[in-house]
Amino acid sequence: MATLKRDSRLTSWQSTLCGGLAGVLSRSATAPLDVVKILTQVGTFHSKQGFLNAFPVLYRQEGLKAFWKGNLTACVRLFPYSAVQLTAYHKLTVMFMDDLGQIRQWQAIVAGSVAGMLAAVVIYPTDVVKTRLIVQNSMAPTYRGLVHTLCCVYYQEGFRSLYRGVSLSILGAVPFSAGLFFMNMSLDKIWQVPGARLSPVQNFINGCFAAGVAQTLSFPFETVKRKMQVVPYFGLMFTMFEGSKRFFLYRNGYIVSPLSNQLTPGVDQSLGPRELEELRKFLRHKNFANRNPSLKS
Repeated sequence: MATLKRDSRLTSWQSTLCGGLAGVLSRSATAPLDVVKILTQVGTFHSKQGFLNAFPVLYRQEGLKAFWKGNLTACVRLFPYSAVQLTAYHKLTVMFMDDLGQIRQWQAIVAGSVAGMLAAVVIYPTDVVKTRLIVQNSMAPTYRGLVHTLCCVYYQEGFRSLYRGVSLSILGAVPFSAGLFFMNMSLDKIWQVPGARLSPVQNFINGCFAAGVAQTLSFPFETVKRKMQVVPYFGLMFTMFEGSKRFFLYRNGYIVSPLSNQLTPGVDQSLGPRELEELRKFLRHKNFANRNPSLKS
């Protein structure tokens, strides 16, 4: 998953929810590509005639639902992934900040890489589960969901099986997260518009292009088919993330509408959500006191 930039105008749970929702929607939309990609990587009979021919073969053998095998597990894992990644990234950026609250670009890239690596390690067993669920025949399944698969792998193959191949995942997460964060940050400057004011189309283009470059950097740890799946996934994810972020910015009072980038007049955008709410309470109390002179006596 991408290193999505945290906005200080959102609370921690709002940032995590935005990242999780963006991941769930984009993951579900690109699930058929992911399923066929994994079947091709593993080398099942579906892919003997090539990547594109695997789609009709899978449909004939297992039906339409087969294209979303393992999707629920993949979606469930996105929320803890987002939580770990965003929390680690926030802690690291605070640690790197100077006395003026500034952080250098290379430090932000390091923070993004380490955060992506930690998140990959924490949720890696669910990636193993997702792969097992996708590879099995959905018409005669061996595993029945996330918990059942975890238990079967653990008791039948041991704890180490849940982390088989994790080293490659860690090594791939570093250049991918670093490249994705760097490109997304650089592309914002190309538009010559503040990142918070980019349109959904601009966010989609940013996500696609950034993911393509980042995937190339981590190419030794992936396969060619992985690139085919990731570009549309991250384009959708960045678009969904920005859309849900705007909803919370509107709810918190920073913008006039969730469909617009127009800032709310008179609102200090540097204030955090709690600070802004406290300021509003103070102003409401002050206005109420001014309208009731008897309260002053």
